[in-house]
Amino acid sequence: MELLEQYLQFKQEADQGENKKNKTKKEKDPMKPKQPVSAFFLFSNERRAALLAENKNVLEVAKIAGEEWKNMTEKQKGPYEKIAKKNKEKYMQEMEAYKQNKDEEAMNLKKEEEELMKFQKQEALQLLKKKEKTENIIKKTKEQRQKKQQQNVDPNKPKKPASSFLLFSKETRQSLVHENPGINSSTLTAMISVKWKELNQEEKQIWNCKAAEAMGAYKKELEEYNKSVAAAT
Repeated sequence: MELLEQYLQFKQEADQGENKKNKTKKEKDPMKPKQPVSAFFLFSNERRAALLAENKNVLEVAKIAGEEWKNMTEKQKGPYEKIAKKNKEKYMQEMEAYKQNKDEEAMNLKKEEEELMKFQKQEALQLLKKKEKTENIIKKTKEQRQKKQQQNVDPNKPKKPASSFLLFSKETRQSLVHENPGINSSTLTAMISVKWKELNQEEKQIWNCKAAEAMGAYKKELEEYNKSVAAAT
């Protein structure tokens, strides 16, 4: 039965080409050496054609070949075993070369990936340097523009007055610092904001009026300043 099963397996492999369209096969590496058949398969393949010519069916061919092989002497099996051994040695050599090539391919692939990662890292560093350089240029340009603007500011030009909240903040800050020695800046700012929100409309109106008076005086001063600048030019 074991020989019969081996033969049927061999027959199935031989007929795979005909049934390829109807079966889903796992994709195999075409470069991988094909495993050689045993001495019995060599004998069965040789006998198969003759037995089929005698109108024997597959099962009969397998049974007859198996019985014949079982009854053959070692001397009769010798040629088939010699060929099978030679084929196996050749297969082992081819597999060794195949594995070596696969190892080399894997090594080369790993090397390429490492080089790619190295290149990407270098490229990323270059981009980072360019970004830092651009940011430094923008920062320097902004500082130069601000410095130029400060240099061009006329010290005689009236300064814009503070808003109602800033006026309130300035006065309230002094009292809070006096009442809370050692208070930090963030806490102080928060307390001023809270006190401003707690003011009613009438209380806020006082500060709004002060800011409005300061703004009115500023506009008059600015108008006089602009006239003097125009007269000078």
